[in-house]
Amino acid sequence: MNIHEYQAKDILKSYGVTIQEGIVADTPEKAVEAAKELNRETGTEWYVVKAQIHAGGRGKGKVQETGSNGVVLAKSLDEVKPKSEAILGGTLVTHQTGAEGKKVNKVLIAQDVYYPGESEPKEYYLSILLDRAKGCNVIMASTEGGMDIETVAEETPEKIVKEWIDPAVGLQGFQARKVAFALGLEGQAFKEMVKFIFSLYKAYEATDSSQFEINPVLKTSDNKILAVDAKVNLDDNALYRHKDIAEMRDLSEEDPLEVEAGQNGLNYVKLDGNVGCMVNGAGLAMATMDIIKLSGGEPANFLDVGGGANAQTVEAGFRIILKDPNVKAILINIFGGIVRCDRVANGVVEAYKSIGDIDVPIIVRLQGTNAEEGAKIIDESGLKVVSAVVLKDAAEKVKEVLA
Repeated sequence: MNIHEYQAKDILKSYGVTIQEGIVADTPEKAVEAAKELNRETGTEWYVVKAQIHAGGRGKGKVQETGSNGVVLAKSLDEVKPKSEAILGGTLVTHQTGAEGKKVNKVLIAQDVYYPGESEPKEYYLSILLDRAKGCNVIMASTEGGMDIETVAEETPEKIVKEWIDPAVGLQGFQARKVAFALGLEGQAFKEMVKFIFSLYKAYEATDSSQFEINPVLKTSDNKILAVDAKVNLDDNALYRHKDIAEMRDLSEEDPLEVEAGQNGLNYVKLDGNVGCMVNGAGLAMATMDIIKLSGGEPANFLDVGGGANAQTVEAGFRIILKDPNVKAILINIFGGIVRCDRVANGVVEAYKSIGDIDVPIIVRLQGTNAEEGAKIIDESGLKVVSAVVLKDAAEKVKEVLA
């Protein structure tokens, strides 16, 4: 589960991570009040207005309606309202949102932390994530803060430092110091960074997160270390242990079809193709998507109905797939192991009748327990549903309907 920057910072702060302070607002008037309160708390006289959407690249992104960037600086209290108005309610397009962009419902009014002082502010990159190949968490750091880590990895990979954490002993002091040394820090800034890394790692483990990305981490002009931005991704499977965090979920930021699928116990990911697929099991789903491509089509989605498919889940899957206007055909590929194929076939027929007029071809391939009975139910249903026995037949039938 993804959360907004202001939510991520609240979590980090509760574990002792120093952050760029800010207050969230959903109207220009509330943005002004937030700026006043921030001035009282921090003394800042310049304010950063930051669009809150689940996507990166906000600073370079553009609000379609006004041309404003998604992150702007207000150099006085008077500038906060007009600059908030130029962002709130608009559609922000970044390199991560795609051309359709995302509507901005909230802005974070944050303190300006790039103030002048004894040294120049310096930006760093820091993240924690699970290295599945090594079976342990890894801390990644770079002196190239403010840039996409993919760009750094491609152009200057030697500037990325990695430190793997043994899960049996956890983060050790020498490892945090090693990262801080690699970033070229010294003196008070070095000590602050070591403390920052420890607090960040504590927050990462305590919240059962799958990724923390702080970009940039800022060394201020007076050698403080702050999280200026924060992207936190939480493990959905552990949310039952963190009900307070689960309540932070913002459904308006997620694909509505994926939300609907989750509510029906389905695993669904929308893709850009023209053939919808409904499968039980992630491995079979990947093979089915390969078959669709080999047949000349492109998968329109990943949809796994799980091992307990019934008429209700099949109907929900149908409805979700059919809401995608790009779908020209549907391939249902079920292996009857836990679930019986005749049960799935009855579910397909019932769902077809319940939904009503379906104007796209449907190919159903059933294998496993009661596969023959299932195929018979499909063939004798009188509906515009074609059955297939082997995967090759299913692929050929998809090719025929797309021709």
